[in-house]
Amino acid sequence: MNETQAAVELEAVTKRFKEIVAVNALSIRVERGEIFGLLGPNGSGKTTTLNMILGLSTATAGRIWVLGREMPTEQKAVRRLLGTVPQETALYEELSAEANLRFHADLFDLPRKGLDARITELLNLVQLEDRRKSSAGTFSGGMKRRLALARALLHQPELLFLDEPTLGVDVHSRRALWDHVLDLKAKGRTLLLTTNYLEEANALCDRIAIIDRGKLVVVDTPANLRQRFGDTVIEMGLERKATPELLRKLRALPGVAEAVQPNGVLRVSLEGGHAVAGQIVTLVAGENGLRTITQREPSLEEVFLTLTGTELRD
Repeated sequence: MNETQAAVELEAVTKRFKEIVAVNALSIRVERGEIFGLLGPNGSGKTTTLNMILGLSTATAGRIWVLGREMPTEQKAVRRLLGTVPQETALYEELSAEANLRFHADLFDLPRKGLDARITELLNLVQLEDRRKSSAGTFSGGMKRRLALARALLHQPELLFLDEPTLGVDVHSRRALWDHVLDLKAKGRTLLLTTNYLEEANALCDRIAIIDRGKLVVVDTPANLRQRFGDTVIEMGLERKATPELLRKLRALPGVAEAVQPNGVLRVSLEGGHAVAGQIVTLVAGENGLRTITQREPSLEEVFLTLTGTELRD
């Protein structure tokens, strides 16, 4: 692989744990300068994949390149170019915010010259400058996440990994972290994140890869994924449950991507405009009776459920 091609590339990567295949022939490219999301149900292989990219685990088969260097043979050179915000922030809670950053600077052997200014810059970035002397143990979950992000950025990595970056934080802190992530992208950073929040993937990611049972299901932009599985959704409350025959007739109509009835509500996904909407309403009203009707854009969650058959849980 040429260094200019991608920030991360996985080529037919497989990871086995005895009889269990955690990752199965996975091929993914993360382009430089993009925010790339890795989504999947619990146990889908997301964390195992990240661990192999980071050099914390070795693939059973396949090849991995990070910033043009092959893992794990060149992992020592790569690790200094990476920043990581793990699920567990792993801060030294008895130390202050500033002391946590200075300890990290020592681990990376950063020069003393300019370090004070760099720490101040980052604490301002994550809105913790007024708490620089406070111990991390007194911080809220959102504040700890922001400090972990500052720590990961201290040595100016080329590539940043965020594993569930807003897990367990309040809505305000989540939005603040999103702003920081988008600001990093605007400055040309490459970010790879895992998340169980589909709203987060939609708000942040240029592209997302959905994996299930260790296999790649799809890679695309959030907008394209929604369009591929219908650009309009009509939801109808019926007087009686839709029959299999009605669902078959709806699916046969031109422009209908899918027709399902979860939780007693008939949901019809359309593609290519709304020209067929009138036919759908007439058909349903005539055969089953219509109580309520709403029309909206599809959600990323519905795409995820269609692709995996599994809800994405925190």
